[in-house]
Amino acid sequence: MDFETIKRLEDTYTANTYARYDAAIISGRGARAYGPAGEEWIDFTSGIGVNILGFSDPGWAAAVAEQAAKLQHTSNLFYNEPCAAAAEKMTKLSGMANMFFCNSGAEANEGAIKAARKYGMSGRGGRSEIVTLDGSFHGRTMATITATGQESFHKDFSPLLQGFAYAKPNDIDSLYAKLSDRTCAIMIEFVQGESGVNVLDADYVAEIARVCAERDILLIADEVQTGVARTGRFMAYEYFGVKPDIVTVAKGMGGGLPLGGILFGERTKDTLKPGDHGSTYGGNPVVCAGADYVLSRIQDDFLAEVRRKGELFKEKLTGMDGVADISGIGLMIGVSLTNADAKRVAAACLKNGLLVLTAKEKIRFLPPLIITDDEIEAGLGIFAETLATAER
Repeated sequence: MDFETIKRLEDTYTANTYARYDAAIISGRGARAYGPAGEEWIDFTSGIGVNILGFSDPGWAAAVAEQAAKLQHTSNLFYNEPCAAAAEKMTKLSGMANMFFCNSGAEANEGAIKAARKYGMSGRGGRSEIVTLDGSFHGRTMATITATGQESFHKDFSPLLQGFAYAKPNDIDSLYAKLSDRTCAIMIEFVQGESGVNVLDADYVAEIARVCAERDILLIADEVQTGVARTGRFMAYEYFGVKPDIVTVAKGMGGGLPLGGILFGERTKDTLKPGDHGSTYGGNPVVCAGADYVLSRIQDDFLAEVRRKGELFKEKLTGMDGVADISGIGLMIGVSLTNADAKRVAAACLKNGLLVLTAKEKIRFLPPLIITDDEIEAGLGIFAETLATAER
């Protein structure tokens, strides 16, 4: 199909829930994407942090195809080998005790909320309240938009669920003001991606961990965007020296297929019992075969390369005309602009051969973790040229 046909069919037959760019991607390899008329883009988005091995990694594609030809689904009434293998890798790489597979980050956060409330209600005085942070983003289901500390996501969906309170990030006094004898958990992103790639202060995170341990409050880490090597560590919490009780993951874990998960620590590993939670497609063998391959690629040298490439991005961006500030860790980067509008810059980058994201007033880069130095240089060259035009 040509682009106009694709666009007409989607606009006619899918719900109008996305503000799409005026482009279609029909194929890709590594950090390069291609359109129906031969357009080529360098990808600094990886499908919003999903395609960590890039487009159509041959090993990943082979693992998925082989499993699809063997067994595509069983339901959770039976054990399956890829689920077992992927779960073992995830728990060992993260240092957690066990896990639950689902389909998305929002579903993972829903399950974490349920587990935290059950933990708080079981012999702990009926605790059910969860404290999250202003500027957070935890998903688009009713529970997860309520957990999200941004009023723009709450508008038009009242009444929201009860049992959530919101503290200011990096403000200890605000945090303590929101805690009560009803608090069962504190849920945080170590890097708030959707609100501008903002990194929490280490001292603030340490105080959260201290108060959680002192008061038997669970620490939930939302690592949906930051986890599975995105920041140059397997999990972002490794930079902060804390060990969460529950960790939610998705995006990069599946390598491009829908997969989420909830990782449980020692305090929470036995909280959910048979019948408490479930997901028809959770642990699907095809998706887990892809995840098992992705996880097999994440070794120490792979993580070191992510950190090095993140520093290369920051080195090239520092002092670039039109760039006011840089935030983030590893290959999760936010760029504040001096005068230009981020959405207009992103649209202009698309026309010039570069795919980028926005996060509030910032440009956001989430490139495939396998992106080459040459592709980083070329993409940032396009970005610099685009900014030069936008700043005029």
